[in-house]
Amino acid sequence: MRSLSRWKIRRGALAAVGALAVSVAGYAAPAGAAPVSRTSEPTGSVSSSSVEGTPALVEAGTKQEKIRQLVQCGGTMYAVGFFSEIGQDGTTYLRNNVFSFSATAPFAVTAWNPDVSGRVNSIAFNGSDCSDAYIGGKFTSVGSTPAENIAEVDTTTGAVVPAFGTDATGSVDTLLGVKGHLLVGGQFTRINGSRTDPYMASVSPVTGQDDGFLHLSISGHYHYCDSTGACTTNTLTDINNQQLSHGGTLDLVEGDFTSVGGLPRQQIFMLNLATDPATVTGWTSPEWDGSNPSYPYQCVVVEAYYIRSAAWSPNDSTVYIATTGYHPWNLPVGSYPRSGLCDAAAAFPATQTSVTHLWVEYTGCDSYYSVAADDGTVYVAGHPRWAENPNGCNYAGPGAISDPGLQGLNPSNGSLELTSAGKPVYRMARANADDMLITSAGLWIASSNRYGAQKCAHNDGHSGICFLPYPTS
Repeated sequence: MRSLSRWKIRRGALAAVGALAVSVAGYAAPAGAAPVSRTSEPTGSVSSSSVEGTPALVEAGTKQEKIRQLVQCGGTMYAVGFFSEIGQDGTTYLRNNVFSFSATAPFAVTAWNPDVSGRVNSIAFNGSDCSDAYIGGKFTSVGSTPAENIAEVDTTTGAVVPAFGTDATGSVDTLLGVKGHLLVGGQFTRINGSRTDPYMASVSPVTGQDDGFLHLSISGHYHYCDSTGACTTNTLTDINNQQLSHGGTLDLVEGDFTSVGGLPRQQIFMLNLATDPATVTGWTSPEWDGSNPSYPYQCVVVEAYYIRSAAWSPNDSTVYIATTGYHPWNLPVGSYPRSGLCDAAAAFPATQTSVTHLWVEYTGCDSYYSVAADDGTVYVAGHPRWAENPNGCNYAGPGAISDPGLQGLNPSNGSLELTSAGKPVYRMARANADDMLITSAGLWIASSNRYGAQKCAHNDGHSGICFLPYPTS
């Protein structure tokens, strides 16, 4: 939710213009603006009730803490973010920004305690080898060992592995182990002595040295001004997130940039990992890259970077995105039905060419931060209050459905999945859900304790981590 005073717009004024409709030439009204066909509870989807007993953030309601990412290796879950204490069944564990626990009930917290001095944004492994983990973030030490934003850590002792380099000049925001490489993204311009590949580099999992698998020449950042003269304030090029395809040959990458591999790319691009070095594919869209002025592709200046997460369909044929952004800068509050991709979930073909959306679903000016998909459902989460709300902004417009936190969407058309009783299938507290992970057992959700949030899918006591299993019968 955006503060109305922040935008100098009164709630009464919003209500007064709620029926106004403004269109942009050449831009078709999204699927969310029209009636959609519905299904009852989907098949192949996770349960609507969360599992009890998972670890949780202790500081709920007193200071904001967050589980930034969850990754499973073998039978263990690894959680990273910014936090100092983890609670489980009445016991408190002192854990600074990294911890692990069993992936199965009773989800026991392990003794592993690397004690990282600052925020950890990402954790990754070298294939199926779970003996060491790679961590990246904004920190200066792991235990008593100096480490600048990146390190390899023994998953038994918590000690830094000395052979792997520990020096990145800016924050490391995303890590991915694939094909014998560690793909590293962030705000750094030098990593372990190399300036060859700023912002995103491929390094050796053994030494941490640039191994030459990526040469993307990433550059640029958003800087534009809207019709009022307000300009973007972000001045940092950044690679923020990435998702490997199920086939293992393609990688979606999100961040703040304007050029990748010599091609114009903004917010998101697709890498082909089957070539050496990896190459940027032709997959892009005028809906975010600015190549067609008919599309309202930029969001308000304070949220210019808005594609925060993406996910592949199980067969890799479709890409789903989750966005922030409030509203398009040239479609102000009061312009309905909404167009563009701001504060929305959307589906695009994964064809390696220029594409346009299959469907768009709107929250009504609340952010999505993560998305995941299985055979039955597209899961989107963040801090939405409503779904199917293209005709409201910070209030429920006509046809909006109340569904805070986690939502389940029909993969075919983006409509909200409802139970046979006409209620949303999934509900959770409106904490920012930064990451979702689908495993063979179910859906894991990593979130913050924003708003003092504790609820996940109808159950309390889940600040930071929630697990929704697949039905067993």
